[in-house]
Amino acid sequence: MLKLPIYLDNNATTPMDPRVLEAMLPYFIDNFGNAASRNHSFGWKAEEAVDYAREQIAALINADSKEIIITSGATESNNLAIKGVFEMYAAKGNHFITVETEHKAVLDTCKHIEKLGAEVTYLKAREDGLITIEQVEAAIKPNTVLVSVMYANNEIGVIQPVKEISKLCKSKGILFHTDATQAVGKIPVDVIADGIDLMSFSAHKMYGPKGVGALYVRRKNPRVKVTAQMDGGGHERGMRSGTLNVPGIVGFGKACEICRLDMDADTARISKLRDKLETELLTLEESYVNGNREHRLPHVSNMSFKYVEGEGLIMGVKDIAVSSGSACTSASLEPSYVLKALGLDDELAHSSLRFGLSRFTTEEEVDFAIAHVKEAVNKLREMSPLWEMFKEGIDLKTIVWQEH
Repeated sequence: MLKLPIYLDNNATTPMDPRVLEAMLPYFIDNFGNAASRNHSFGWKAEEAVDYAREQIAALINADSKEIIITSGATESNNLAIKGVFEMYAAKGNHFITVETEHKAVLDTCKHIEKLGAEVTYLKAREDGLITIEQVEAAIKPNTVLVSVMYANNEIGVIQPVKEISKLCKSKGILFHTDATQAVGKIPVDVIADGIDLMSFSAHKMYGPKGVGALYVRRKNPRVKVTAQMDGGGHERGMRSGTLNVPGIVGFGKACEICRLDMDADTARISKLRDKLETELLTLEESYVNGNREHRLPHVSNMSFKYVEGEGLIMGVKDIAVSSGSACTSASLEPSYVLKALGLDDELAHSSLRFGLSRFTTEEEVDFAIAHVKEAVNKLREMSPLWEMFKEGIDLKTIVWQEH
């Protein structure tokens, strides 16, 4: 039996894998110790669990467990990486490079350090959402200290040329940070092969608990340091104080382990479902896939349906949980800044839907979503005078609207 509404918003968050919950449960009631309590077995047990989880997290990205700094999530990790580098390397330079289509956690952090005297270059993505190595190279200055480019975009799923960018940075002695929240656990991410110096990611995007994440900080070639943004008892090698969320970290570790072992099988199945969804929805006239289709995550599809009113579309597909092309970061009805950056006009950006599939998405759910979206789009178009004009062959760009 299909249970409605169907959840297809896995870029926002994923349901927790039951195996993750099972691993976490003992650490709420029986093994409830503080991992920093060094004088008794309750603390030792907690510390042991955290160490093991740290190894599981590190194994997923080919890091050393000592390079994993536990945070409350990718937003905090992005803050710690960017502000931490800004302060730590102030003597070396104050120029940062990032991209217009980054997550707000990166963009707003960059805005913050600009107020403190940093100089930030925001690269423009191409129409397919990708940036080129030439753009990065052209933006580099003698005082550039950090390039921050997300691994894969949260709205359109495009995967940036991380390896090439990091190689360029290394040749110039510049640090490379990537917000890999959407990528880790979904596609192979290897901090050594990819040449990453700092990397943010989160448990709740990979079937783990909310409120826990990590910042990978490279220890050698080069040894990277960031100044703490949270002061206290010197936890996490002094980079992030605060009592550790032991059950959350245990869950994060387990989620990473499952992703490492099941990634290939999950990807094969999910990408098939995503392709089916896309192929079927593209049979609707004037429907488009946003972003590069070659270089993107296996579970994401962002599609626009022309001549459909945005709010109507979201109301029309109320039996599936998806995110719309209006900004998901606020209650506003602004069109998504990512889609606008790709050159979509407001109307098209508004009439777009982001589908995010997961390891729990079934074929039956995808079939329902296809039928549901088709019905909604067709219904809204029947009511639209613009669609009628389009069908009559009128070029809507030539119309001069009368003002009352």
